[in-house]
Amino acid sequence: MFSRRRFLKFLAGFGAFGTSTAAYGFGEPVFRLSLARYDLAPARWPADFPLKIAVVADLHACDPWMSLDHIDAIVNHTNALNADVIVMLGDYVAGCRHMTRRIPAESWAAVLAQLKAPLGVHAILGNHDYWDDREVQREGQGTTAARRALEAVGIPVYENDAVRLKKSGRPFWLAGLGDQLAYVPAARFRRIRRIGIDDLGATLAKVTDDAPVILLAHEPDVASRVPDRVALQLSGHTHGGQVRLLGWSPVVPSRYGNRLAYGHARFNCDVVVSGGLGCSIMPFRLGVPPELVLVTLGGSGPAVS
Repeated sequence: MFSRRRFLKFLAGFGAFGTSTAAYGFGEPVFRLSLARYDLAPARWPADFPLKIAVVADLHACDPWMSLDHIDAIVNHTNALNADVIVMLGDYVAGCRHMTRRIPAESWAAVLAQLKAPLGVHAILGNHDYWDDREVQREGQGTTAARRALEAVGIPVYENDAVRLKKSGRPFWLAGLGDQLAYVPAARFRRIRRIGIDDLGATLAKVTDDAPVILLAHEPDVASRVPDRVALQLSGHTHGGQVRLLGWSPVVPSRYGNRLAYGHARFNCDVVVSGGLGCSIMPFRLGVPPELVLVTLGGSGPAVS
């Protein structure tokens, strides 16, 4: 089976058809921005408790594919959704090797600081936020530059932690899972699996009452272990496969394949996987344009647009 890297390179060089396809695919990350809407009624969410959640995932800030001007436009679009709460699902740093400049964390964080919602802006980290930090990788511990930059502008970052919020006097919990692929073993140990810092049990243990829970988890595969105590899991990481043909992604960084490649799925809880905004490996998207996500809970039932 093709890896994602080999598949994207194959598409980019695929003859005459590939020329037009590649032109479209390389332009899509810069010129397209879509909105995916999900109206859900999870079993563990009160039907009479409406909540709008705006989701920002996988920015991968770099020039020219995710410039500060582009991030600023995304911030404006997000604010215009008038969500109750905004969540950011990690991978703020560049994940693409084909770029002209890495954007410093302090710069993209300053733009993200303009996000506004009544119940605040809340963040978790992704694997690239860890992988890009050489000091943290070398020491096997420590606070990443991405986390320091977000917290410096007043955006809280959750790693195996939870916060209790209220809307109109009604409480709910946001629980943020530590990244599941945070540490890459040294070169001589490449056969060893990447090491995560996620602790699902400790995270949910910080939920101290029976108010409904929304779990933020960068990689979606944890869904198989999430108990039905959780109403909704929000994830990114996959980019929808970054190439999606007729609703099918040929290459997906998930052991569940297309079940957790993109969109709405059900395990013990409802799961929404964002297609994300930036690119990994290659600055190329086809059939899954960059997207913001708006999830509305407390509705009459599942609907997607």
